[in-house]
Amino acid sequence: MNSEKETDPTANDGTAMLCNRLRKNLRVLGKWARQQNIECYRLYDRDLPEYAFAIDIYGKRVQMAEYQAPASIDETKVAARREQAIAAVQEVLGIEPEHIVLKSRERQRGKQQYEAQDQTHAFFTVEEGPASFWINLEDYLDTGLFLDHRPIRQFIRENASGKRFLNLFCYTATASVQAALGGASSTLSIDLSNTYLDWARKNYLLNKMGGKSHRLKKADCIEYLDSKYEKFDLIFLDPPTFSNSKSTSNVLDIQRDHLSLIRKAMKKLESGGLLIFSTNKLSFKLDAEVLRKYEVQDYTTASLGKDFQRQKKIHQTWLIRHSQHPIGLR
Repeated sequence: MNSEKETDPTANDGTAMLCNRLRKNLRVLGKWARQQNIECYRLYDRDLPEYAFAIDIYGKRVQMAEYQAPASIDETKVAARREQAIAAVQEVLGIEPEHIVLKSRERQRGKQQYEAQDQTHAFFTVEEGPASFWINLEDYLDTGLFLDHRPIRQFIRENASGKRFLNLFCYTATASVQAALGGASSTLSIDLSNTYLDWARKNYLLNKMGGKSHRLKKADCIEYLDSKYEKFDLIFLDPPTFSNSKSTSNVLDIQRDHLSLIRKAMKKLESGGLLIFSTNKLSFKLDAEVLRKYEVQDYTTASLGKDFQRQKKIHQTWLIRHSQHPIGLR
């Protein structure tokens, strides 16, 4: 990727501004990523209001996620800016057109988030520290890797040695891979989606994880938490903001249900263990009862990488431990 090439002075002013911003970001974030051995990161996120995109680097490929334009903006202008943005990415990053994937950022609910959007089967691998992951930019709503959770996965890897790790709503189980590579004695990853569990199996094989120590389980996480067996030393709880999957009768609303979820998860947590709770709901407020009942540390700032410093509300994260002086929930 070449960040030094100068913009053609005859280019459209808006395109030139976008090129210059991409070059500026690439100089800073590209250097940081190389130093940290990071292949996947967010380069740009609506830095210029006229170009409302999130631009993510995945090795030698790019995903451009276009935010929905206000109805007041003419579609012709929207289309023109889209073409300008694609051209700017090609020019600044030196990416071939077939390695740029354009998506529209629209929130999905229920099964839509799990269903294939296309059928290209265009999987490729990337590295994150000692781990390798399968990525697909084209066939699904999500890519297989939440970039904003990179520091959380690193934290899990660094704190997993000898621990029994539980990954709830595990998605493609990238956090479990990092836990295993960090020396976790066992991992259990739970999700309702066959699509994501199959993807997780591929990630396990890629990282030579196998045997009875590292398990994948198709289950409703809420129902699993109600079971009596198994305790864990380290738990990652990152539920969807809302879920009404046909695979379960439980309808999840994270603001309404997080107190119950945390309470259930803490019953699975050994004394001295740690629960990592994260949510991407923008308006989320942690219930005061959690603060009363447990020892809680706001880990949000530490959980944001350099590439998400402009989007500090991308998620919120807390570290939750059993209190040494427990107070009963009302």
